[in-house]
Amino acid sequence: MLFSIITVTYNAASVLPPTLKSVSEQSFRDFEYLVVDGASSDDTLLLVDKAAIPGTKVWSEPDKGLYDAMNKAIDRAQGKYLIFLNAGDAFAMPESLAQIALKAEDNPDVIYGQTQLVDEARKVVGMRHLGAPKELDWKSFKDGMLVCHQAFIAKKDICPHYDLNYRFSADYDWCIKVLRKSDRCAYVGDEPIISFLNDGGLTTKNHKRSLKERYHIMCHYYGTLPTAMRHIKFALRHLARKLKA
Repeated sequence: MLFSIITVTYNAASVLPPTLKSVSEQSFRDFEYLVVDGASSDDTLLLVDKAAIPGTKVWSEPDKGLYDAMNKAIDRAQGKYLIFLNAGDAFAMPESLAQIALKAEDNPDVIYGQTQLVDEARKVVGMRHLGAPKELDWKSFKDGMLVCHQAFIAKKDICPHYDLNYRFSADYDWCIKVLRKSDRCAYVGDEPIISFLNDGGLTTKNHKRSLKERYHIMCHYYGTLPTAMRHIKFALRHLARKLKA
């Protein structure tokens, strides 16, 4: 099959319905849907069962956290491309997967696009501060995670495991590793928006710790001095935005 859509859950009943709804409404149907659950004690699994999405496979067992569960999903996925759409995140429209599939016809290693932020009421907050560029390679991420993980679709055969040494930013490290193995990326375009990102997710709730991890990752791949200089520019830009507000 072409896609493995992956949703990692743990006691996610309050945020999961929009995710399930967006997957079930996709007009393009060549996918399997993997739900990797961390032994939830709420109604998470009941909601997945009620959604009755064709091609759904569910595993529920204790894990070591989000990225450990995502590693399990990588091992179990059978699709050519992996799409991580975790609890609270969603495809932006029923045609999102069809738009991605059009780009897959040319066999790129990575397909990517834009993401909008939504709040707990599913109201659009706006675009991510960092937008996806029209051209992408591993050096692009020296300026931060320009492509949201939910809009970063990669061939399974170039996907490594997530580094569990990172608790909040392993996705940033993972995307860089994937891009370093990639020969060609395909941009879906500014429109349509591929996905909605839940603005109250794990990384958002642990913003400062996530930034510290990202700084360490940047130093590893792009050098300590260039990263430090770049962060001075980031700080000045942030200050300028606050003064204008």
